[in-house]
Amino acid sequence: MSGKPIRVVIADDERLVRLGLRVVIDSEPDLTVVGEAADGSEVLPLVRETAPDLVLMDVRMPQVDGIRATELILAGLPEPPRILVITTFEHDDYVYQALRAGAAGFLLKRTSAEELVQAVRLVARGDSLLFPAAIRELAVHAAIGGPAAGQSTAGRAIGRLTDREGQVLRLVATGLTNGEIAAELVLSPETVKSHVAAVLSKLGARDRTQAVIMAYEAGFVLPQKRA
Repeated sequence: MSGKPIRVVIADDERLVRLGLRVVIDSEPDLTVVGEAADGSEVLPLVRETAPDLVLMDVRMPQVDGIRATELILAGLPEPPRILVITTFEHDDYVYQALRAGAAGFLLKRTSAEELVQAVRLVARGDSLLFPAAIRELAVHAAIGGPAAGQSTAGRAIGRLTDREGQVLRLVATGLTNGEIAAELVLSPETVKSHVAAVLSKLGARDRTQAVIMAYEAGFVLPQKRA
């Protein structure tokens, strides 16, 4: 890949985990680690100092966890880096809360090196790392939704969507790409792109992942447990 390398900060309280992630990332010519943090309290100052494109954020750290660190970054910087959560446990309430706070996606620590670098590239360029099945399971585990969900901020925002925008949001929640949504609704990809942009704008969502989280929170998309 051409151009400047993607700059990455690693935040994890385990030194060996940080070392392993650094080795994988620094082995790629288009990626470089510019800093490491051992706790969420160190992340915002480090991000201000190093100006990374992406933060690999552990959600469970001893003093300040990854959820709070994510909130501090997104609230404290005019142009914050993208945040990719890394976790040991797939069904972790901390992961769901980090996604709600604005993280662009999550990876398990046992993921392969190839999957890790692909995810870093994807999220750094502005896309979301959306795993619909995993997010559905997280929604079930977190017991999102309920009778009063439609009265939430997310519910009121979703209430402002047009019927077509609502259709698009439901299809986004299944993990379909813009091209696949276009085929499903018999629309042009450009039209779908405009609808997705309108959905994100009306919801105040940073990306597709956060829009899907809001859809679950509002009860607009209902998580269903596997049989």
